Amino acid sequence: MSAEPLLRIVGLEQAYGQSRILSDIDLGIREGSCTCIMGRNGVGKTTLMRTLMGQLPARAGRILFDGRDLAGRPAYERARLGIGFVPQGREIFGRLSVEENLRIGLPAARARGRGVPERIFDLFPVLREMRHRRGGDLSGGQQQQLAIGRALVLRPRLLILDEPTEGIQPNIVADIGRIIRRLNREEGLTVVLVEQKLAFARSTASDFHILERGRVVAGGVIGSLSDALVQAHLSV
Repeated sequence: MSAEPLLRIVGLEQAYGQSRILSDIDLGIREGSCTCIMGRNGVGKTTLMRTLMGQLPARAGRILFDGRDLAGRPAYERARLGIGFVPQGREIFGRLSVEENLRIGLPAARARGRGVPERIFDLFPVLREMRHRRGGDLSGGQQQQLAIGRALVLRPRLLILDEPTEGIQPNIVADIGRIIRRLNREEGLTVVLVEQKLAFARSTASDFHILERGRVVAGGVIGSLSDALVQAHLSV
């Protein structure tokens, strides 16, 4: 494992019009880590994820993935480099079947294959059972599993998940947590997740960074996420 972070963000700035959303963001994501980006609503977490994925152009700063500068690269190129993204709200295609949703990622996969990797169905058996059902007919939790499966079709080195447990029933939240831990701890996949549920973050993540008013105000290994930090920066 390289000492250099797999993902490095340097001096990142982002704004909507005259409203600054991210200010001088500096952080590194260790290869093989599961890093939770935390903060109250409206502090810029989703904006940061969308900027990392190239859906929003950075106003200033650099994003380096495995030493490559991502400046100017569209989202599909970042996917081909090995970044998988599960957006907030899932964004599956409701009129397409489960299998068609999964196959959409195949052209951008790092290792090309003719079909959906069988491991996706091993991770998410419900997707095998419902592979011919329309995505829009699935429950919210099943759609979230489909969205994660679609990102994994890329065979990414880095998986970004924005609020993966939002609006999901508890039993599927537990399943998603187990799968993230398996991918990260057993298979070595580097994971970045935005998460509001403190218990989920503590049980799943190895590292954390807290945003407040568009800036990184704290970070470290998850064991150093103290009650004082939670009270100061996360409590509503």
